[in-house]
Amino acid sequence: MTDWRLAVDIGGTFTDLVLVDADSGRVVVDKVLTTPSAPLDGVRTGVRQLLGKAGVAPSEIVRPIVHATTLVTNALIEGKTGRSAMVTTTGFGDTLLIRDEHRYDMYDLQIEFPAPPIPRELTFEVNERTSATGEQLQAPSAESLAELTDALRAADVDAVAVCLLNSYVNGANERLIADHLRAELGVMVCISSDISPQIREYPRMVTTACNAATMPVIAPYLADLQEWLTAEGFGGSVLMMLSNGGVVSAADAAAGPIRLVESGPAAGALAGSWFAERLAEDRLLCFDMGGTTAKACLIEEGEPELTNTFEVARAYRFKKGSGFPVSVPSVDLVEIGAGGGSLARVDQFGLLKVGPDSAGADPGPVSYGQGGTVPAVTDADVVLGLLDPDAFLGGDLPLKQDAAEAAIGELADQLDLSTADTAAGIHEVVNQNMAAAARMHGVEMGVDLRGVPVIAFGGAGPVHACGVAELLEADRVIFPVNASVLSAFGTLVSPVRIDLARSMVRRLGDVDVNERDALLDELRSEGKRILAAAGVPEEAIVFRYGVDARYAGQGNEITVWLGEGLMWPATDDVIAADFEREYQRIYGMAIPDVDIEIVTWRLAVTAAAAPFEPGSSAETASVAAPQGHRPMRFARGEEAVTAPVYRREGLGVGAVIDGPAVIEERETTSVIRPGWRAVVAKDGSVIAERLVPIEGVS
Repeated sequence: MTDWRLAVDIGGTFTDLVLVDADSGRVVVDKVLTTPSAPLDGVRTGVRQLLGKAGVAPSEIVRPIVHATTLVTNALIEGKTGRSAMVTTTGFGDTLLIRDEHRYDMYDLQIEFPAPPIPRELTFEVNERTSATGEQLQAPSAESLAELTDALRAADVDAVAVCLLNSYVNGANERLIADHLRAELGVMVCISSDISPQIREYPRMVTTACNAATMPVIAPYLADLQEWLTAEGFGGSVLMMLSNGGVVSAADAAAGPIRLVESGPAAGALAGSWFAERLAEDRLLCFDMGGTTAKACLIEEGEPELTNTFEVARAYRFKKGSGFPVSVPSVDLVEIGAGGGSLARVDQFGLLKVGPDSAGADPGPVSYGQGGTVPAVTDADVVLGLLDPDAFLGGDLPLKQDAAEAAIGELADQLDLSTADTAAGIHEVVNQNMAAAARMHGVEMGVDLRGVPVIAFGGAGPVHACGVAELLEADRVIFPVNASVLSAFGTLVSPVRIDLARSMVRRLGDVDVNERDALLDELRSEGKRILAAAGVPEEAIVFRYGVDARYAGQGNEITVWLGEGLMWPATDDVIAADFEREYQRIYGMAIPDVDIEIVTWRLAVTAAAAPFEPGSSAETASVAAPQGHRPMRFARGEEAVTAPVYRREGLGVGAVIDGPAVIEERETTSVIRPGWRAVVAKDGSVIAERLVPIEGVS
């Protein structure tokens, strides 16, 4: 039987689909418009279209279908969440409003924060108390539970979050309340001691609140998806991509949807990691530009960096602290509102601005002809000649060039520029926005991005990659095979993984080994349960251990990974040495003669993805023959140049293309700017290099 594997990635504008035959290496891809009001409609359309293209019946797909999605992220950003309630300890009902008292802009007298994911009027308090050491001082009484149940029933909520004081040490009271509410109300309930059993009250509460608020969004969708797949005759279950770059069962994802918040971008980062290994690149910058957003992620030593907190739904996109600091492991990346659908406008100072607002899939850019009136990046690329209106999505979504020119012409009148220069300005501004965000991402990681090769993917990524690379002073761009749907492909090469953590504050040397091992036993048991639900045999599971540690008296920690194994792998001396080495790397110094304090214990539970080697459809070396030519513009103030147009499937291994040129395929267009030369690699990837290397960059 053929080993078919299917992946789906719902983006803000397009839904990407990939079908691979692991036996032959055949890869079939497709791309359809996302249906924001009913995302399953777009998935149904795309899956049926993809299977028809491949000539595959649903019953032939028996492996789990791997799925990435933006549903959770979009629900939190747009505030389109379920009606959820919060239950907390008496006296702590204002925690979501007080936050952590940090002002991300101390001089802004009208500072704004996003509205809490659960409003104050749906926050309920209960008399209970657990001590800081985990002693259950007061359990909720039967009377208080009855009052709470009546109040929640009257509030008519879809889900409930329970976050009690000190429950990260002992979650007994949370479990008691949750069991009671599930039995009496029949609603979805999540508790902080499951979702984020970590120290610090506000991050733990807001993470649990975001989880509860999105449970009514993701759980019905996954249930409907599984029901449809079963009705269609698919033999496989559903695995969901997590923010940390792993996949878990749909049931575990529905119980903890906050772990899906960076699902799609994480898949792209894992695809970048997969290509880094194949290309023997220790360091790559992933540049993923879709229809709504652009993401940048640095791959070092073949792996993306992970962060233990991630901020979502920022009031101001570039201001850290203006969103919800959710305590979930996530691939460390930067994301900005810069995609093919990003809208262009003239601000109050008469300057051209692009994004972060996007036309999305509905109505889409003006050139889509679906009701859009504000020009977007895609419209500019059409006017510049970089995109062929008749070949967009293989001709399935022909673009209206006249409409794009008219919309940009109105913007040009406001700027007192020509339509062509305005389109070039939009293209340049969005490139500058993406380069600035990537550069800041590198600075925050302590990395100089100059000279780091760029791997470009997403529907719009290959169009803009060489321009962004020039701004980043990178002299090489990799356009992988099937670049437009690479995030969906990334889900198929991602490991099954769950990251678990629990706070237990102890100074190094004062750790009770039995207490530590009991904590780790609980984490290992939970990890094994989650991976078993995803179909992983116990013998395939790998445990990796880490700690969040600090010098005693400090207020923040750093994460140190210590090793793998079935048991705790490190002595106190090893922990101290690894901590001081990492501290020195981050801060440039260590602090002698100060005790080290462990705050949180971490366990990464993983199993490798099933191996897969794609076949290459590229023929042997040949001379590249263009299928035609068209005028293109690459900068403001410059005349259009007539440049060749190539079909990607017609390029053989070793074929050389000198810029300016474009390489078209159904789902995207790779733009080779003037001064660049591209060569087709053995695996079919197109690798472009600047003919004149950047001075001082090797």
